[in-house]
Amino acid sequence: MLSPKKVKFRKRQRGRTKGKAFRGSTLEFGDYGLQALECGHMTAQQIEAARVAVTRHVKRGGKVWIRVFPDKPVGKKPAETRMGKGKASPDGWVAVIKPGRILYELEGVENNMAAEAFRLAGHKLPFATRFVTRRS
Repeated sequence: MLSPKKVKFRKRQRGRTKGKAFRGSTLEFGDYGLQALECGHMTAQQIEAARVAVTRHVKRGGKVWIRVFPDKPVGKKPAETRMGKGKASPDGWVAVIKPGRILYELEGVENNMAAEAFRLAGHKLPFATRFVTRRS
């Protein structure tokens, strides 16, 4: 799973998920991409699951770029714990996603194969996505 090697602070506040992505909203590397349409958090496990779905469908052909990185720690309280008693211990890592953000890029395969690979990857993610090409 992806995670930072070192962080300045162990715990971070949640913040607000609003606005659109200006950085990372255009295709830079590949010919095809998967673009987020909604705000949300993407866990390290979801990033890996979608990557595996893409690489399995294209049978390790082409090249895949992951354009997001989980750099925000999130905490989770244990089950059946009363409210309060401070902030929870860091439990995992998430990437903050805004609408318009390109999540994955792909090149070296046909259009219909890339579209199907990104459709399968989109099912692994907690928000709506769309398939984009360099020509559109």
